[in-house]
Parts: sequence; structure tokens; C-alpha cells
Amino acid sequence: MSNTGYIKTMRDLENATYGIRGGAGNSLLKAGGIVGGFGGTTAEGIRHDSTTLDMQGTAAAGLDLYGLVYGQKVWSMLNREVNAFAMISKRPYTSSGWRILKSRPLGGSDAKFTTGTQNVTATISSANSKSPRADQIGGVEENAKLGAENGFFPLAPEYTKLFVSPKIIAHMFEFSELGMELAAIDDGVGDIRSIVREDMAKHHAEVQNKMLLMPLTAYDDGTATDMDRNYTSLMKVVSSSAELGALGAADLFNTGGNDSGATNLVEGTYRLFGNIDRKPTAVDGGVHYTANASFMDAVVHYGAGYGDTQSRPLTLTLLNNLIRDLRLNGANPKVMLTGYDTIQHISDLLQSQERFMDATEIVPTHNGVKGVKGSEVGFRVASYYGIPLIPCKDMPSTTHGNVTSGLSDILVLDTDHLWLSMMKPTQYFEDGITSGNPFGVGTLGNQGMYRTMGEVCCSFFRGQGKLTNVTSA
Repeated sequence: MSNTGYIKTMRDLENATYGIRGGAGNSLLKAGGIVGGFGGTTAEGIRHDSTTLDMQGTAAAGLDLYGLVYGQKVWSMLNREVNAFAMISKRPYTSSGWRILKSRPLGGSDAKFTTGTQNVTATISSANSKSPRADQIGGVEENAKLGAENGFFPLAPEYTKLFVSPKIIAHMFEFSELGMELAAIDDGVGDIRSIVREDMAKHHAEVQNKMLLMPLTAYDDGTATDMDRNYTSLMKVVSSSAELGALGAADLFNTGGNDSGATNLVEGTYRLFGNIDRKPTAVDGGVHYTANASFMDAVVHYGAGYGDTQSRPLTLTLLNNLIRDLRLNGANPKVMLTGYDTIQHISDLLQSQERFMDATEIVPTHNGVKGVKGSEVGFRVASYYGIPLIPCKDMPSTTHGNVTSGLSDILVLDTDHLWLSMMKPTQYFEDGITSGNPFGVGTLGNQGMYRTMGEVCCSFFRGQGKLTNVTSA
């Protein structure tokens, strides 16, 4: 299936993936059963309702529905569960990268416009253009000569390209013919295919959420050499050169021989979307690092460092400062992701000041469109300054190993510029002896598989924030 041409929205992608044409039929499944009927024509049986489900095949309608619809059930579950995956908007994968503004023509790439003492010339370098003379940023004399003096020269913004490749997330399982038959008699569990299929669907969803919250240190633990096969973690997207250097200086990475702090970071920690601008410069053999400020730096508040005495108690001031800095950068924070422990700590801080955490009803965004209030896809969650606080059980706590009271990190995200680019929504495949093809799987049984294809993308790094290295006391 090609995702080019007519596929413009997530609805188009889902219709193409699941074989739904024209948007006909109530095709999603509820947790407890089928919304739309699976029946065939009038001669084949009566439908659950009168809705036309244009999904079934001709010769083997049951098998076609079996694979297509159950894949769609998992996709629905992923987007209805309150977790990191559900909170990020989904867009169809339409290109292998994008161009991004790296720096202004003058004034640098920071949120604030910088001036300095550099003369604006016809050959001004990118480094010097970050601090132009304050009187040469656009004010010119009457009847000014083009390209002559006073900084009146042709200028251009600086762009770069970021690359993204879809990741294939798949889980396979199998069961024998004898096991299926025995489970259906005596004191068996019944339809073992249905039970295993449901549990594997939950596992497929949970793993994807875990990938999105994978700690930064997992990219450099000395053994995990294929991390780039997973979704890129939000903890890596929302990072900075300074944070990577601080993690390395505190010896929180492990490249096998990194027990004394003398190492360089492996490429997987700083390479992001094909770009290595975030790479910090090692000093003294890696005992210290110098940050290289980059347009890809997110707003990360980690304190003075990640040493065992440099973590800080979480206060409302720390959280407020992060939100303030994001807004100064032009971001509009949509959601905060953190652990249950951190949410409880924020609630305790508010109650001690006789203030209370607000509650709000949210729905996961899907292709930029929110669901209808009151529908079953809505969630009631706590909020802080109007920003929903989403609890994530897999949110890491990034502190030094000697810290015992670390709290979960907080991600503050502007999801207008952070999304999952989906090439293939979740699909379910099964083949084997029950479908008359044991030769396809090579055993006297069945094999099933869930597969999803996509990747995390970001077009505004300074609009994403992270509060980390915090403790409860």
C-alpha cells in the first residue's frame, strides 16, 4: 500500500489500511464486543444493525474481517488509553524528512534576538551573524545604496534537513492445534486464540508506550546496540547538548568501560533525525563536557548537574520557571507527562498553600481533531495552570544512582509541533492450520502477529520542555 497521492489525513490512512471505503460502517470495536455487525448479506444472515460494513471479502469474509478488524481494535485501544502514545497527535507518513529553520539571517537561533559587535558584511559567517551590530539589523539611510555599506547586504536564513525513517514494531505469537482443541473442552479456558490475541494486543500497546518513555541512559548502556530500531524516545527528543554533557560528566552513561567517567558519548545518544549538532565536546577525556548550543536543544531544567549531590527537591517554582521559559520561546504547552509520584507531590505542594489541583476533561487528539465531550474516549485528569497532567507508569526518574528519593521526570509538550508520523497503523495477521495452511507457518498450529509502523517527529525543539533531576525531599 502506498501512502502517497490520496492519503492526506489519518482517516485516509486508516481507511486504506483497514479496507474501509467511503467511511461507511461503524468499524471500531469496543472493549466488550463489536460495535458494527459482522454479518454478511441478507441471504447469509442478519446483521447486528442495518449499517453497511463494506469491509468483508467475498470468498472468505470471516478470515478477512478477522485480520482487518482486530488490527483496528488494537489501534483504537492505543489511542484511547491515557499514556504518552495516546497524547501525541498522529499524522500520516508522507515524506522521509523535512527542512527546518536553523537560524535567522541575523540574531542567531535562540528565542531572543541577539545583538553584539559584529559588522554585517557581504560575507558574514553564520557564527558572526548571531551577534550583529545593533545599528546594522535593518535601519538604513535615505536612498541607501544596495550592498554598499552600513550592513545593507543580501541576507538569508539558514536551513537544514532532518531525516526520519519509520520504525517497524512487531510482536509474534503462536499456539498449537492440540492446545487450541484442549482449551475448548473440559475445564479449558475456551477460545485460546481470543485470549492470547487480546493479551498480546495489550502487550503491543504497552511496549510502544515504553519506547516513547525510554530513559536517555538506555541509549548508552553498553549492551543495547539496536536502540534505533525502536521509536525515538521523547526523553531523547526533548533533550539538549548541555543535558547530554551533564549526564556524561556524572557517569550516568555506560559504554562498557565507562566506570570512571573517562569516555566519549556513543553516537546514539546525540544523533537525532540524522543530525549531530547536539554532540557536546569532551574535555579532559570525557570527565567534563562543553555544550554546543543547537537549534535542536529543547528547554531542559536539570539544575547544576547530575552529580549525586546536585538533585533538587521539586518545587512549584521549578515547574513554573520551565513553563515560563517555554512560553518565552513561543511555545503553547498542550500537555504534561509525568509519573503518579510526581503528580501526588505537586498535589501535596498545592494543598500546603491551600490551593488545589484543577481537573479537566481531555480527549486524545487524532489528526488534530478532538473527540466530542462526553464520549467514551474522554478522560478526567488533573491539570496545572490549565495544562493537563497525564500519568505515565513508565516515566523514568533521571537522577544519580546514589539518590533514593528521585521523582519521575516531567515532560511539557507542545504537540502542535511534536507528532507520530504513521506509515501503517496497527494490523493483525494470522495464518496456520485453522485457515487450512499449516505449510505457511511450518507447524501444526497457528501463528499471529501485530505490526505497527511509524516514528516520532518534531519541528520545534525549543517548544518542548523537560524538568528532571528532582526529588521528593
